[in-house]
Amino acid sequence: MTAYAIAPAAPVTLPVEGANAVFPVGRIFCIGRNYAEHAREMGHDPDREPPFFFMKPANAVTTSGEFPYPPGTSDVHHEMEMIVALAKGGRDIAEADALDCVYGYGVGLDMTRRDLQGEAKKLGRPWEIGKAFDYSAPCSGLKRATDIGHPTANRITLDVNGKRRQDSTLDKMIWSVPETIACISRYFELLPGDIIMSGTPEGVAAVVKGDTLVGEVEGVGRLEVVVS
Repeated sequence: MTAYAIAPAAPVTLPVEGANAVFPVGRIFCIGRNYAEHAREMGHDPDREPPFFFMKPANAVTTSGEFPYPPGTSDVHHEMEMIVALAKGGRDIAEADALDCVYGYGVGLDMTRRDLQGEAKKLGRPWEIGKAFDYSAPCSGLKRATDIGHPTANRITLDVNGKRRQDSTLDKMIWSVPETIACISRYFELLPGDIIMSGTPEGVAAVVKGDTLVGEVEGVGRLEVVVS
């Protein structure tokens, strides 16, 4: 039995619909500006940009239904996304084989301290302060790919206080899930338990304390979060 110098943190997990076991979360890879209209609303030309990625720590995940407004910011934005959970990994995964790695899918929010992210961009600094903070990845549970298949054109929406903010379909992704898995695996060895946040459509905007966010990917899952 391994002796630890300090007590290790509890593993981060996501519930799985219809299963008696939970999914252990490893790393969280996030693809940036993966919907053309979102890229444009952020001031970029999606036709000229190859895929790029940033990461969140596993302990950014929360399934409590509550998002504590983070310190050091006055401009926190919602970004509604489909999450992809991997059961297998590897290096240099062929696009044709990529979906064989997928365990299941869920719904997540890439919460962003937009003001701090903007400052980091201007200074050419990393984005962690704007993207990788505590509770920055509220997530639903997962549905297994063996149960629902692989979503490709499902509707993705987010309502804030009952008003529609984001509304698109998955087929408007610039880089599909298989393309994204293949691309990441050229630079990292993907591992079982890794999560991919697959990008957000247009309509990102600020939240304030007291807001209720309801996100859904049709046929995949629903997520309700209150900003506290």
